[in-house]
Amino acid sequence: MRRIALLFALIAPAAEAAPTLSLPPSAMRTAEDRTELGSHALPVGPWTDGRMETIRTEGEVTQTAWRIRDGNLTTMALLASLREQLGREGFEVLFECNSDDCGGFDFRFAMPCLPEPEMHVDLGDFRFLSAQRETGGASDYVSLLVSRSSDSGYVQMTRVGAALVEPLPIAAAEFSPRESVPAPDSLGDQLVARGKVVLDDLRFASGAAELGAGEFPSLTALAEFLKANPDKTIALVGHTDAEGTLAANVAVSRKRAESVMARLVADYGANPAQLSADGVGFLSPLASNLTPEGRTQNRRVEAMITSTR
Repeated sequence: MRRIALLFALIAPAAEAAPTLSLPPSAMRTAEDRTELGSHALPVGPWTDGRMETIRTEGEVTQTAWRIRDGNLTTMALLASLREQLGREGFEVLFECNSDDCGGFDFRFAMPCLPEPEMHVDLGDFRFLSAQRETGGASDYVSLLVSRSSDSGYVQMTRVGAALVEPLPIAAAEFSPRESVPAPDSLGDQLVARGKVVLDDLRFASGAAELGAGEFPSLTALAEFLKANPDKTIALVGHTDAEGTLAANVAVSRKRAESVMARLVADYGANPAQLSADGVGFLSPLASNLTPEGRTQNRRVEAMITSTR
């Protein structure tokens, strides 16, 4: 495993020396939320039967995200290194899972997560770990969520415990703290709360309009939402990056949305009367089209509620 060089503070009571973990040299801190005294539902089990097992933790709650520019770093390798370091710092793992074992889409959206683009989560390739240690009669908790894009790895660390020391700087780049916003519990809650959701576990071959083979947790969740809400209608909207002409991109984005709709009806039992499909090409980007990662984020299909009741 590659040599790891950069240090950041993890969890420590003010009276203790700060334990440290390390990230690869290309790591850059992108965002941080901190609450001096709060509570956090720490996942200790997968999403199953419509819920996720958690334990209530209290203390200073800090969420920090890093981006690691390395196209060869796998989520397995990244989490394995951090898990080993946690063990050396006295933490015991409470729960660990990969994307499928965690519960896919539902697990991801049942846990608080810093938003895109500061923290990117590929629903088909993420890993999670929660751990605990006893220090001076008090409990410290940490969770790690790791994922990746085509050219970078991402780490989100949530720390809960006694007053925490200031983290050591990861990089000279500036970042803007945000206020934490609780994540909706499921795809259905996302739709109701925000009106739309990105189906970001879908896979299309390069330049192709047909949805790839396999099971997609987001489509399972969307079909369940439609069956539970027969009065709701959903528009599937395809989006592209800005490479090529608008007309060509609108056509490709529409065909991809139509492919998703056909799969929902044929394989997931969705009612076609509740669905429509269209595409807007590159007219509604999520991120800059000037970077490879931004273009990756912009190539997507969204589900949007179109009913008004």
